[in-house]
Amino acid sequence: MADGASRRSCGIFAKDAVSSITDARPLTSAIVPSKTSPRSSGRFDPRSYRVTETLKNGVAVTIRAVRPDDRERILLAFRKLDPESIYARFFTYKHELTEAELKGFTEIDFDRRVVLLATVGGGESEIMIGGGSYTTYAPTTDGQSAEVAFTVEEDYQGHGVASRLLHHLATIARQRGIDRFEAEMLPENRPMLSVFQRSGLLTGVATEDGVIRVTLRL
Repeated sequence: MADGASRRSCGIFAKDAVSSITDARPLTSAIVPSKTSPRSSGRFDPRSYRVTETLKNGVAVTIRAVRPDDRERILLAFRKLDPESIYARFFTYKHELTEAELKGFTEIDFDRRVVLLATVGGGESEIMIGGGSYTTYAPTTDGQSAEVAFTVEEDYQGHGVASRLLHHLATIARQRGIDRFEAEMLPENRPMLSVFQRSGLLTGVATEDGVIRVTLRL
């Protein structure tokens, strides 16, 4: 997959971020065009993507494109993760993100790779509670695909953050001509599989070498 993403390498925080999301409470509907989703008008620039959503617990969240000045927010969010969550994402215990990892999250082209953050509050009080990303593979005769991954802070898991991030990543991907998302997760992570199933986009599930691989048709 030259010029594309390597497997298990494109989560907002880590190698297998999608494998440890817990967002299993039922949604009121499948993923459909949101009233707050930006409409296509002329040239679509995902760098300016910003919408407001309300979670199932009534909390208002902003879902927006990552910015270079989000470094400290991302570091703070990482430091709040439980050690078990860090291990599930990195397959090792880590105390800090490396400089290269931070650059990979904040210095992106929004062409091959897109990162969205879910935040609460505003201004200096804005806090990151989750994030999602996709990274494209090299185009094939079957069209353009991308690997998608998510991370949600433990206190906000189960409230629909991952589902909303998936919806908005799909909105951007469609505008960019991407046909499908692919994701990998560990077999015990049934909640994340449930998120994909309830999205209305799931078209394929396969298990290989102890990993569940899913395909979402956009």
